[in-house]
Amino acid sequence: MTYYGGKEMAASFRTVRANTIKIAEEVPEEKYGFRATPETRTIGETLTHIALGTNFQNHVHSNKISELATINFPELLQRFRADEVKPRTKAEIVALLKSEGDKFATFLEGMSEPFLAERVSSSPGAEPSSRSRFEMLLSAKEHEMHHRAQLMTLQRMIGQVPHLTRQMQERMARAQQAQAAR
Repeated sequence: MTYYGGKEMAASFRTVRANTIKIAEEVPEEKYGFRATPETRTIGETLTHIALGTNFQNHVHSNKISELATINFPELLQRFRADEVKPRTKAEIVALLKSEGDKFATFLEGMSEPFLAERVSSSPGAEPSSRSRFEMLLSAKEHEMHHRAQLMTLQRMIGQVPHLTRQMQERMARAQQAQAAR
């Protein structure tokens, strides 16, 4: 028996996605076109990339692929990229974050321990040579958190204080007030 399975992964992913959605909601739509440098994604592009970022893991595990060498990566990535570059409004991006997040979390909830323990072989020459489905599925959350950190930096660049920072500041202020009242 493990202590962190499909249901726990789903709950954790939902927390991460809720924080991403909060950022998407707080950034004004006129700032969705902001990019830090010419070669980076805009805020809107980053949010769309996050929304669709679970598609690869969903594809691999819903199709029970056990050897990544069997995937036609150029075709699959071209299909994912075509969906990612479609123009979308802020409302459409927020809705996409919600729907794709719910879909992936529901998918995670249904994962059994034996399925999560299965090994998936990497493409030839890749290291490690295989990974568990559990590790692969966790990478979807890690990927989102990586890009969410970028979004929080972008929020600072457009003059916003990220909500998680504000929450931490509020907790610290309450703790200081409680300490002073002693």
